[in-house]
Amino acid sequence: MRGKLSSEKDVKENSSQSLDLVKKTNKSAKQIADEVSNVVLGKEQTIEMVMAGILANGNILFEDFPGLAKTLMSNTLADALGCEFKRIQFTPDLLPADITGSYFYDPEKNKFKFRKGPIFCNILLADEINRAPPKTQAALLEAMQEKQITIEGTTHKLASPFIVLATQNPIEYEGTYPLPEAQMDRFLIKLSVGYPDEDVETGILEGRSQRKKDSFTVKSRATPDKVDEMHASIEEVFVKKEVMRYIVDLVQSTRRDPRVAVGSSPRGSLGLFKLSRALAVLSGRDYVVPDDVKRAAIPVLGHRIILKPEARIRGVNVEEVIGELLMTVQVPAVTVE
Repeated sequence: MRGKLSSEKDVKENSSQSLDLVKKTNKSAKQIADEVSNVVLGKEQTIEMVMAGILANGNILFEDFPGLAKTLMSNTLADALGCEFKRIQFTPDLLPADITGSYFYDPEKNKFKFRKGPIFCNILLADEINRAPPKTQAALLEAMQEKQITIEGTTHKLASPFIVLATQNPIEYEGTYPLPEAQMDRFLIKLSVGYPDEDVETGILEGRSQRKKDSFTVKSRATPDKVDEMHASIEEVFVKKEVMRYIVDLVQSTRRDPRVAVGSSPRGSLGLFKLSRALAVLSGRDYVVPDDVKRAAIPVLGHRIILKPEARIRGVNVEEVIGELLMTVQVPAVTVE
């Protein structure tokens, strides 16, 4: 009996500690999001999803037309996170070594030395990533997944945290190369910023008039070590087995849909699992509910599904398919004890 009471006490203490960690991360995440919201106006929902992606330690892809603050949001986010930030402008003549770095001969020491490329940082902005050919895009594959790069048989570990924020123009634009499916799958989420409404766009002009300059002043709200701590706190979020099964059922339904040529991979299930926990933290909870999974579905699965040609000809889009699947897959009745 005494052993049982001791066990129950340990469970309660662990639960209390987890909730404290979640609340601490929630507070820090909101401070960072507020800094970004002060610069990128009228995009609170997008910023919240970006913040969830950062908490989940995932790579983020922005797809939208030029001039919609994709690069500005990435720059501001890196400043607010207090992390080392580097930007690569992807162009058709960009080489893999321009990203990763390369060995060069040092005549003074009579040996080859490694010169690090811009990929050695915490936050890497791959700007207009689909303007570079597939060979150059592939230079990021190992870094995005294993957080390391291999050159001339030698493996180089990247900094922690390491997150890729990439922007791309719609593939219909001239001079773009579609990202290979393997690389798309390595982005945790894909987001669209969208055009601002009239009031927000007027606010943008008013803010520029008051600042009297194009640049912004952003306060650093974290450090690389702090971001690592935030990532660790996400691991304390509890996910019931019923919710895990809901995630799996949702992903598997993308593979059975007759309009879909290629459904989501298991990495999609893991993506839903990770982003749902991050969204729970942003809601101040240390447990995941089905609504977290629903919010994560389109950002996580949208770029992992390829429709059949006949479905695209009929005007069907991926968001519609996922929306219908969310209505048909049975949602578990989850109670939190």
